[in-house]
Amino acid sequence: MGTTLFYFLVYPGFLFMAVIGGLLSWFDRKITAGVQFRKGPPVLQPFYDFFKLLLVKETIIPARGAKGLFLAAPVFAVFGATMAGVFILLPLLNISTGFHGDLIVIFYLLTIPSLTYVIGALSSGNPLAAIGASREMKLILSYELTFLLVLVGIIIKAGQSIDLYQIIQTQQNSTPFIGSISGVLLFLVAIFCLQAKLALVPFDMPEAETEISDGIFIEYSGTPYAMIKLSKYILFFVLPAFVVALLMNGTRLEGIGILWAVLKLVAVVLLLTLIRNTNPRIKIKQAIRFFFVWMNLLAIIAIVLAIFGL
Repeated sequence: MGTTLFYFLVYPGFLFMAVIGGLLSWFDRKITAGVQFRKGPPVLQPFYDFFKLLLVKETIIPARGAKGLFLAAPVFAVFGATMAGVFILLPLLNISTGFHGDLIVIFYLLTIPSLTYVIGALSSGNPLAAIGASREMKLILSYELTFLLVLVGIIIKAGQSIDLYQIIQTQQNSTPFIGSISGVLLFLVAIFCLQAKLALVPFDMPEAETEISDGIFIEYSGTPYAMIKLSKYILFFVLPAFVVALLMNGTRLEGIGILWAVLKLVAVVLLLTLIRNTNPRIKIKQAIRFFFVWMNLLAIIAIVLAIFGL
């Protein structure tokens, strides 16, 4: 029982993910500042932002909102992100437990934060939040199918296994999946799915500060907004780590393998950041078309190639 709690709350659980996610968020902001010829924030700025919201800023609850749902949504967002992260990081860090990294369970857990954002926005009673929630739901319906097709491709390449431990072991015993044609296509599709899951440009329509004033989060402040920030930090670590596990040989935490694991994670985050800084925001109908047509087509081609061992 004590070991299980340690895994969920400390390492590789909540505390570990929050710290690494905050550092990766700083890295993202620093690279963004460099692209825009700015100095950028200090390394601890994400933590300053979080604790300022948590301990200093006032929590204002909308008068016309559903108070219970409004306050509970950010908590469940953190819970879903943490649970998904633990089930991803246990196999990735080669920590043996009773759970064997079921991809279907992880897929469902990763949808919880996005759905809770929608519930929180709709319970606020704000029309701009409702617009953001509508955009978020349309985005979820478009990219989740694509992400599921990516997982299908991975399962085929791993010999019909949905066990994340087994998927990582298969790659370490031969070659990383990204070293094949189908693996490259799956990686490309997965990156765009991550971009949408993290609501980064060009898929930040649900927030769209210049259009709907932060959209789904417009009514959040104080501690609830700190929880939303925290869930974003955790996902910013967990989702790139998931791609590393699925396609990039996982990690070997010994000797030079530690540095190599860090470099792979940073490379995925860097790619997300560069896409964010070199593309404009697109319309929601363009995003739906992009995933339903082009990304699904690429994913299906990758699945066919994986069936033929390419």
